[in-house]
Amino acid sequence: MLFPALSLSAVPSQLRTPLLWLRRHLFSSVPQTVLTLLLAVLMWNVGNKLLHWGILDAVWYTADPDICHAAVGACWAVIVEKHRPILFGLYPYDEHWRLVLAMGIWFLALALSLMPRFWHSRILLPLWLVAVVSIAILMSGGVFGLSYVPSSEWGGLPLTILLFSGTVVIGMPVSVLLALGRRSPLPFLRGLSVIFIEGLRGVPLITILFVAVNVFPLFLPAGMEINKLLRIIIGIALFFACYQAEVIRGGLQSVPRGQYEAAMALNLGYWHTTTKIVLPQALRICLPAMTNHIIAAMKNTSFVIIIGLFDILTATSSVMQDPLWRRYYIETYIFISAIYLLFGFLLSRYALWVEKRIDASRNPETYHG
Repeated sequence: MLFPALSLSAVPSQLRTPLLWLRRHLFSSVPQTVLTLLLAVLMWNVGNKLLHWGILDAVWYTADPDICHAAVGACWAVIVEKHRPILFGLYPYDEHWRLVLAMGIWFLALALSLMPRFWHSRILLPLWLVAVVSIAILMSGGVFGLSYVPSSEWGGLPLTILLFSGTVVIGMPVSVLLALGRRSPLPFLRGLSVIFIEGLRGVPLITILFVAVNVFPLFLPAGMEINKLLRIIIGIALFFACYQAEVIRGGLQSVPRGQYEAAMALNLGYWHTTTKIVLPQALRICLPAMTNHIIAAMKNTSFVIIIGLFDILTATSSVMQDPLWRRYYIETYIFISAIYLLFGFLLSRYALWVEKRIDASRNPETYHG
């Protein structure tokens, strides 16, 4: 020990555990103590500079970029000045209230859907039917006196949320079907699932977007057209489903063989065995990995910049073309990163809560949250 004479007997009991942890993990030897002190000094210097740059010396609001230029700290005023084009993209300026209302409806429906008391199809289906129709009317317009806004002018955060929601809502059921198909006893269905999964996993997402936008319309009958945004959502959803299917397949393989045998002993058919016994256990097992892919799907929406859609990242890049504010791109991208980080953090925490709740149903005495 580095400090053999140090005794914790005189230390209050509530402080002994932290002090023991520090001594064991940070000061257990001379090299570790030196490394700990060096890292502490480094973190202090970096943290002090970030504190002054990001908060103490920052410019929080001004319409004059020259004031930001004269300051030594961050220019958060660019967020205040450009928040509308960043968050709403090309959408008509006077109609931004519709996007705010649409996002409010989406967040409300999502919040209700995440509460266990609403986990019933008789509640969730009408809830999301009303929410989707309301959001579509608000964003598209053309009815109830609202001016029509084509999907090509949708952008910013609402478009990112729309792409993410469509990807998960379409991709999750497809991924379950693909995972079951790949484990099907029918050779044709199993082979078809393998070809589909491996085929889409073997190409980049950019290629799938290019095919959805430029190649797929060539196979449609003359005069028939499918909305570009819908084609993109389906393309991203299928790409997501192929990766998620492999995660779910791993969960299915982890279910003990005895579960299948118990279902057979009860004379349950394939679908009852799958939906009532096997699939719930598989989804519980692979919930952490599924959450990772769902969070990745949120970030993959930024690829739509390739085919000209103005998601929140593309809208930010466009805003940064303003010569008066372009030098403050760091602050702007920190703001966008914070949005992505917030979404990812909330998704991961909710998944952890669901996992604990599922474990509580199996081991009630171990549940504390």
